Order: sequence, then C-alpha cells, then structure tokens
Amino acid sequence: MAHQVETMAYAGEVPWHGLGVEVSNDLTPNQMMTKAGLDWTVDQVDSYATLSNGKKVATGMKALVRSSDDKVLTNIGQIWNPVQNEQAFEFFSEYVLAGDMEMHTAGSLKGGQMVWALAKVKESFDLFGGDKVESYLLFSNPHLYGKSIDIRFTPIRVVCNNTLSLSLDQEAQRSVRVGHRVEFNANEVKKALGIASDKLKTYKEMAQFLGSKRYNIDSLIEFYNTVYPRTADKRVQNKSLSMETLSKNAIACYDALEQQPGAKFAEGSWWQAFNSVTYVTDHLQGRNSDNRLYSSWFGGNQIKKRNALNTALKFAEKV
Repeated sequence: MAHQVETMAYAGEVPWHGLGVEVSNDLTPNQMMTKAGLDWTVDQVDSYATLSNGKKVATGMKALVRSSDDKVLTNIGQIWNPVQNEQAFEFFSEYVLAGDMEMHTAGSLKGGQMVWALAKVKESFDLFGGDKVESYLLFSNPHLYGKSIDIRFTPIRVVCNNTLSLSLDQEAQRSVRVGHRVEFNANEVKKALGIASDKLKTYKEMAQFLGSKRYNIDSLIEFYNTVYPRTADKRVQNKSLSMETLSKNAIACYDALEQQPGAKFAEGSWWQAFNSVTYVTDHLQGRNSDNRLYSSWFGGNQIKKRNALNTALKFAEKV
C-alpha cells in the first residue's frame, strides 16, 4: 500500500512515526512551508469530458490543479474557495512572532490532497510527578472535495508521544471547521478558538480527575468492550482475563496497559486505561507509521480516541 505522507519537515526530535526531514525550530511559518515542500498553489481549471467522437464538452465542474506539477488533486463544483498553503501558514505568524508558538511539523498527505501545519504552544503541564502534556495547534488544509479546513488544539503526552483528545464532552469547542463554500476568515477562526491556556487548564483538570479514579478488572473489561465492541467473528480468548472475550484491538490495549511508556504514572487509574487506547491507536494499529499519522489526526483513530476519553470519564464518574 502506498504511503500517505508525500513530503514533510519537522523540528526537534524525530517524530514518533519516524518520517520527514529535520529542520531547525526557529523557522518562520513561511520558511517551514518551503522546507516541507509546500510552496505551491492550487488553481481552478474548467473540467471537460471527451466524447466518443473526440469532441470536448464542459462538464460544469472544475478541477483543482497543483501549480508545481499540474497534478489534478480533486474535482470541485463552481463554488469553491481554496485556502492556499501560504494562507494556512500565515495563520501562525502572529503567534510565532510573539514567541507564543514555534513551528513543529508540516507536510503533505495523500499526494497533496491534505496539507497540515503543526505548531508547538509554549505551555505545558506535569501530572503525577512527571507525566508531561504539551499543547499544539494543528491546521489541516485539505485540497479535496468534501473535506473542510480544520484548526484545533491538540494535547500530546510527551512520555509516549500519544496524541490525545482535547474535549471533555461532545459539545466542547475543540476545533473550528470551515467549508470551502465560504471565504476563510483567519481573524474569525482565531476568535472562535479562544485562548489555548484556558483549554489546556481544563484538560489538566480532566486528566487529574481520571488519575484520581481507579478501575477494577470488571469495569476495565467493560470499558474496552465499549471502545472496541466485540463481534461474532472477531473474538479473542485470553486466559489472563479470566476467560473474558475481547476483540483483537481490546486485547492489544489490555496488553499495553502496563507495558506502555508512562504506565507508572497514575497506575491503576482511568488515566492509565485511557492512554492504553491512545498508545495502541498511535503506535500499533495500521499498516505503517504514516497511515497511523493520517488516521490519528484526520481519520477513524481521532474519533476512537475521543470516544475513549468520553467513555473513561463516564466510568470514572461512577467510582
């Protein structure tokens, strides 16, 4: 299967997925864009169908074409407002200039259809005597029909580089999405996102709550069965679970519970249980590292982690 990552640049340590070209951590957003191979634009070109007699007829649709190699990225309708990569990276400029953030990673996925930029927010917190969580701002800029621009704050657990879920519930404002049928307004998006420090403080309170509540074996099994429901044809028997049946992915989480990096922090708590799911989704599931990267940020694993967090909170509230 082809890799998801087309081009990428990163600052600091090698990312957990091991991909990309290393750059310094003092680059401007524009410099980061260039280093990541994203200094190209997209153009809207009328789309035509070729009939059997060779005649070309306008379809009423358009193609989104990349300037660097004339590659058709997607077909779009007549109303489409692309955000150029330069606009996406400019979103970070005032934060970087003020010293509040530094560019961390950037790249192109799925042959240019998904461009992202990730900046490290210079705020973090420690839990349970050394379990550090840092905050990042992720800008996803899709050049793909049906996908919206997505800007969100993303916590990352340093000890294992797990990307976490920011929300405490389904109604929490964890991201801002903008469709391509409207003009992108950076100022309105920044206003809607709010202050990163407030969100990180809320997340810390949530993590401390999970770390203060302990699971038992029955509730842990129920938690895994909720996050990874069993199916008739995908049951795995495991003697260490007192003959309880769990799905293959649930077994992986159970096995990682005490083996994952950072397992010593809040051991036996719902924080540990939740992070067994984030560890498995980020590091074990998927065919290769860049597929896991895509799924963690934009695909099914992002949803899985959010559901795991909400489920862990519900179980913790019962203790």
